[in-house]
Amino acid sequence: MSRAPDGGIPSILEFTHGLVRQVVRSADTVVDATAGNGHDTLFLAGLVGPQGRVYGFDVQAQALENTARRLQRHGAERQVTLFHAGHEAAGRLLPAGTENLACAMFNLGYLPGSDKQVVTTWHTTEAALRAVMPLLRAGGLVTLHLYTGHAGGSAEAAAVHDFCAALPWDGWRVLRYDFLNKEKNRETLLALCRQ
Repeated sequence: MSRAPDGGIPSILEFTHGLVRQVVRSADTVVDATAGNGHDTLFLAGLVGPQGRVYGFDVQAQALENTARRLQRHGAERQVTLFHAGHEAAGRLLPAGTENLACAMFNLGYLPGSDKQVVTTWHTTEAALRAVMPLLRAGGLVTLHLYTGHAGGSAEAAAVHDFCAALPWDGWRVLRYDFLNKEKNRETLLALCRQ
């Protein structure tokens, strides 16, 4: 695990990216379930390289435009397919034969700098998880970055926690990473590793 730039404890984003780097290799197939402004999409595209494939989902056209521009600026658009759909559509939009996924990344909440009323919900997140989890290879990873500083965020996070806590030990390992004393804009990472 890489250390934070200041030598301290890694932020949730740094910790997440460190975990993903340990799992994703060149030519892998991965999912960015919430493309947002394209930061994780670009990160994943760099890991899988031109021979790999990233499938990105977002319900907001502006998010996909932001992501596409970011990918183009870095010459990484070739290995990415973007879907203008919520992540709950993964089950029907991922191409037939998509299996052995190395990773699926989720950032739950709302698109920074956009309409805070457009948010992920447990209903859509559950559908997405149930679609992508069976496609993960052994050792594959799902990351769920939970934000609770918006309306409905705490309820979604609680439902995600309950779902993950109920996963069988013989099939999954679930890691939780957060800062207990962070008072504002609470966030938590849940990382699910398929056994």
